[in-house]
Amino acid sequence: MPEYENPDELSEKAKNLERVRQSLIEELEAITRYEQRIEVTKDESLKKLLKHNMDEEKEHVAMLIEWLRKNDPTQDKMFEEHD
Repeated sequence: MPEYENPDELSEKAKNLERVRQSLIEELEAITRYEQRIEVTKDESLKKLLKHNMDEEKEHVAMLIEWLRKNDPTQDKMFEEHD
């Protein structure tokens, strides 16, 4: 995790929110990588495998967003307003 402030001064809640947000970034990057690999791969069995892996990453994104919504009321409100 990138450190912007002294971690010893941050609350456990702030640390957990950073963990979730960083994990969300990483999962979205993984989806993009899988999507690009699927686009260029000619082998259909490999495409199927990569799509399965990509879909699992999407599940992880959904789980992280749900956690974020439950633990950051302002973020949850933004999701509600822009639904």
